[in-house]
Amino acid sequence: MNKVVVGLSGGVDSSTAAAILHQQGYEVIGLTLWLMKGKGQCCSEGMVDAAQLCEQLDIPHHIVDSREAFEKYIVNYLVAGYGDGITPLPCSQCNKAVKFAPMLQYSRAELGCDRIATGHYARIRHDQKTGRHQLLRAIDRSKDQSYFLYDLEQDVLGHVIFPLGEYPKTETRRIAAEFGLQTADKPESQDLCLVEANGSMQAFLDKYITPHQGEIVDQVGKVLGHHEGVHHYTIGQRKGLGIAHSEPLYVIGLDAVQNRVIVGDRTTVLGAECTVQRLNWVSIAEPKSPIRAEVQIRYRSPAVPATLIPLEGDRVRVVFDEPQGSITPGQAAVWYDGEILLGGGIIERDSITPV
Repeated sequence: MNKVVVGLSGGVDSSTAAAILHQQGYEVIGLTLWLMKGKGQCCSEGMVDAAQLCEQLDIPHHIVDSREAFEKYIVNYLVAGYGDGITPLPCSQCNKAVKFAPMLQYSRAELGCDRIATGHYARIRHDQKTGRHQLLRAIDRSKDQSYFLYDLEQDVLGHVIFPLGEYPKTETRRIAAEFGLQTADKPESQDLCLVEANGSMQAFLDKYITPHQGEIVDQVGKVLGHHEGVHHYTIGQRKGLGIAHSEPLYVIGLDAVQNRVIVGDRTTVLGAECTVQRLNWVSIAEPKSPIRAEVQIRYRSPAVPATLIPLEGDRVRVVFDEPQGSITPGQAAVWYDGEILLGGGIIERDSITPV
């Protein structure tokens, strides 16, 4: 069946993905998830733009009220994490729990379609030898979003199309203009819809977490300044500390119990290894012995050489060849073999071994 449901946010990427598939002869159905109230790429403004695109392409458009799921799996997840002194990564969680699997389920149950597509910059390839669906980086490495997709499981990946994975962003804009899409010149959205809707992550969190003034201390407990809430900080942060010091200071620890932000110099923010939990092995089966890979610990960080050592309890120890800065509990560590995403998981609290 040449039928596909395309997730539409109202942005240029998802719009172009739908237009490409439509031109290729697919029977395209637009689907927009209503995640939250307010302005933002995936909310009211985005729904209007998505609806107008579907009208332009003369394809059906469905809106699914996903606000309850978004509140449960993303808002509550973020608030609990920041309140506990970690820095959660909402995008991979959202892709798994709110977007891809629910979209596929809705498409099957309500639209009689077993295939979905989005405007993400990534690629999927089926490995005939292993029978697994491999997740690959996008051709345009500067726009690659595979890091946020590491938690998608095989039964979902086998039903997903990423039309933009082979295109650079500039080509996406050109194609959108060629199709005459009104989103062709639409500005880039921020990486996080909650930030776009609330102005900043701090503004969003302050709606749920009451700020309490506390101390900013060094490693031996010397008070260097004061803060207005532990949830305003993240590991590795250098700017915005409000401390006059002889050398740059970085956040190296968040103590939610004592309501303290711990800072240190550049050397103290480096870590030699960390433990990763809540694993998802994507392009390969779970290894039983150590393997080599390139590990990425932030979306904007490069993947660096490391050894992955399997541990009991669905965990691995990541030992970096060279010490890394800003290894942050709650963020994802994702490992690659060149362009192939092997798997990933969440960095555990108190698992980072300093240099």
